[in-house]
Amino acid sequence: MSNSKGVSHSVIRRLPRYYRFLSDLLRSGVTRISSRKLSELMGITASQIRQDLNCFGGFGQQGYGYNVEQLHEEIAHILGLNRDYKAILLGAGNLGRAIATHMSFETKGFRLIGVFDNNSEIIGETVRDLQIRHTDELSSFCASEKPEAAILCIPKGSAQRIADYLVSLGIKGFWNFSHYDLSVNYPGITVENVHLGDSLMTLCFKVFHVSEEAALSQEEAAPCVSSAPVVRRPAAPVPEPAGEQASGV
Repeated sequence: MSNSKGVSHSVIRRLPRYYRFLSDLLRSGVTRISSRKLSELMGITASQIRQDLNCFGGFGQQGYGYNVEQLHEEIAHILGLNRDYKAILLGAGNLGRAIATHMSFETKGFRLIGVFDNNSEIIGETVRDLQIRHTDELSSFCASEKPEAAILCIPKGSAQRIADYLVSLGIKGFWNFSHYDLSVNYPGITVENVHLGDSLMTLCFKVFHVSEEAALSQEEAAPCVSSAPVVRRPAAPVPEPAGEQASGV
């Protein structure tokens, strides 16, 4: 397998999607798949799939395709899903609780080990079998448990300050839901900013423009009806039968 250094961000963005589709194929009992069939399932070209996977050495065989289980394992290894990184979550409001409760961290390379908030009214409550701790405990907790990642579900106004503080405590990565484009200018620190509103606005754009295009297509397909007035011509006179004369008075 080739080194992942220099691989484009767009390729890295597609890896989790490959992994997800391969997981579904494994659950369905599929053992082998061609790049053409995988492209049909994923809605991208077979050439794109081959190019992406070749960035890491390539895993298919000519005339055979891809071994689903093997490719699934290789992509998991590339993504580092077997690392079991320790993570903490800051902000135990509605969003933070939903993420802590419903995200399958263990299958995504992480293990949630702590939940923190500065609201004294909810300290001691349980989320995902973890007791919510006060943010005052962050320093001692990080010193003893050494988490590598932090999930931020906090107000945007405090995101940068909290991130800088967490870096000083040893945090190496941030999954940021704070509605603020976090910028951490420290070597070896990585940030994944998540803006759910951006995704919703993208959907709005697509719905709007697809509706517009559909309406335009209907107009173009409609039969052309002329608006010019209909001119009615007078009926031609009916000729008299041959051999008969008009009667006089």
